[in-house]
Amino acid sequence: MGTDGERAPQDGRAGIDAALVRRLLRAQFPQWADLPVVPVPVDGWDNRTYRLGERMTVRLPTHAAYVPAVAKEDDWLPRLAPALPVPVPRVLGRGEPGEGYPHPWSVRGWIEGATAAPERIADLPRFAESLAGFLRALRRCDTTGAPAAGAHSFHRGAPPAHYDEQTRRCLAALAGRVDTAHAAAVWDEALRSRWSGPPVWFHGDVAEGNLLVSGGELAAVIDFGTCGVGDPACDLVVAWGLFSGESRAAFRRAVDLDEDTWARARGWLTWKSLLVLAEGLDAAPGTTGADPARVRAARRTLAEVLADHRRG
Repeated sequence: MGTDGERAPQDGRAGIDAALVRRLLRAQFPQWADLPVVPVPVDGWDNRTYRLGERMTVRLPTHAAYVPAVAKEDDWLPRLAPALPVPVPRVLGRGEPGEGYPHPWSVRGWIEGATAAPERIADLPRFAESLAGFLRALRRCDTTGAPAAGAHSFHRGAPPAHYDEQTRRCLAALAGRVDTAHAAAVWDEALRSRWSGPPVWFHGDVAEGNLLVSGGELAAVIDFGTCGVGDPACDLVVAWGLFSGESRAAFRRAVDLDEDTWARARGWLTWKSLLVLAEGLDAAPGTTGADPARVRAARRTLAEVLADHRRG
């Protein structure tokens, strides 16, 4: 799960490095202890991921808040996989705390592919339809005993009202720097809408980095750490990230969800964009939030959401 030609990130984030991974493997999975351990080229925030040999990965949460995802993914990915049209991570082993590392962790199968980007996709509208087909299949999966949206999903799949206070603070902080009146209107519309159907499976973080491409097509969907059962609106935010114009329209048609769900999707992305901007615009270099590329992306996606809302 990575991108050929991209340089691996610096090792050691969150106190996790390849040496620790090797110690954990020696203690708990000695059959794999002699395989090479290398950071993956594109690493997420919630977990540190290492390639283990040619066919596996090791995935370690960076904070206690991300620990519930380990057991959730290990338990549910094998059940969901047979019903989904493209591969999802295959669970090979569950590690325990040890060697000074305080959390459970996991060993997964490697999936070939590059993270999604328009230049890697052969036909963006067709890719949008494939992704929509994946999400429809996920929504059809059996929810018996499945985890209801809540803290483990960072409230994805629940009403966006959980983040109302935070969103209002961000709107106040950004007054005069973005179109806060329009952003507030989008947010209020999201709060007025409701998911009227039965709870369904959602992924929770459908973004470019969690979609793998091979041969120009959707090859896999990874990182189900925020998945659960509830309202699928959170899975639509990719419409304003990866897609635009014809591909966004194709995704919207194919994903087959009502206008209220799209209103909540705009709300989810408005909240996140405002949060990134409020944290990042005045952040000192080297501090949390000081990521110019992330701030630029948030400003762009917020503008896309507001323009889309304006068009009705």
